[in-house]
Amino acid sequence: MRIAIDAEPLAARMCWCRLCQYLGGGSGTVNVCFPSDKLTVTGEVRWHHSIADSGTAMRRGFCPECGTPLFSLAESRPHLSFIRAGALDDPDLLAPQAVIWTDAAPDWAHLDPDLPHYPAQIPPIA
Repeated sequence: MRIAIDAEPLAARMCWCRLCQYLGGGSGTVNVCFPSDKLTVTGEVRWHHSIADSGTAMRRGFCPECGTPLFSLAESRPHLSFIRAGALDDPDLLAPQAVIWTDAAPDWAHLDPDLPHYPAQIPPIA
C-alpha cells in the first residue's frame, strides 16, 4: 500500500484524545493534514466509522494486511485528510505545531512545553 501526496502539509498536531491513545497503543498520535484531492492511494485501505470525542463523524483508514492506522477523515470536512506521521516516508516532514486534547492525556504524558496546548479540539483547518 502506498500513499502519494502532491502537496505540502497544511498542519500537524499531536492528539491525546482517547481514540488516538487507543490507536497509538497508549501514546498520543501525530497527524499531518493534507488536501484530500492531492492524495493518491495505491492498494487497499479498510475503513472504520466512528464518532470522535468532539462529536464529529469520522472514518479511520488502516492497512488491512498489517493493521497500521493510516488516516483520519472527518465526514464534515472531506477536503482534508489527516495521515499518521509514522505512515509517511518522511516522518520529519512537519513537526507538530500544537498539542490537542491535553485534558484527556494521562498524567505521565510528556506534553512539549514549546508547543501550544489545548484542552480539547481546536477549530478545524480551513
